[in-house]
Amino acid sequence: MKYMLMFTSDGDGMDSGPPEAVQAMYAKVGEWWSTHSASGALLDGHQLQPASTATTVDPRTGVVTDGPFLESKESIGGYGIVEAPDLDTVIAMARTWPASAHVEIRPIVEQPGM
Repeated sequence: MKYMLMFTSDGDGMDSGPPEAVQAMYAKVGEWWSTHSASGALLDGHQLQPASTATTVDPRTGVVTDGPFLESKESIGGYGIVEAPDLDTVIAMARTWPASAHVEIRPIVEQPGM
């Protein structure tokens, strides 16, 4: 089954703090990413630009606004798509994520032909 891991950020993201600490955090994240990619569990994913760069579109009205839909201290800082036999396996993987405040896990709805 496929799952999406959404990595939250407290708004400052991983780039806040002394340069040495930021570099060390990116190294840990890179190691985590490499380990899970090499195992075949991590299929895809990306770091996202800060929430301040978001654009929100309301398709019902066509209104376009700058910024995220929800105002919150935390926002999604990145995501990963994983394939695992069960949720417990994904939870174990998420527990090792070195950088974010939280990791939200959601099963992906797989539609035939999509």
